[in-house]
Amino acid sequence: MDRMFRVLGFFTLVIGLMAFAGNLTEMALLFFLQTAFFVILGYLKFTEKTYILLFWGYMILTFTGFSYWTIFEMGLPL
Repeated sequence: MDRMFRVLGFFTLVIGLMAFAGNLTEMALLFFLQTAFFVILGYLKFTEKTYILLFWGYMILTFTGFSYWTIFEMGLPL
């Protein structure tokens, strides 16, 4: 399971590099932070249950933040 967090770190790094190349600096920095988070967690050797709980927490936080941003910050399309 720790390898999967390193794989997530790799993919977030690739997305961050593509965002940086496209002059999306804020998005790139967000994905670079996620890369560091995933890679560090990947080397901590937690149990499989802990990794699953961390991933669920990450997904809940991400989807809540994304939903908040799209509903309240972006506004309704008219």
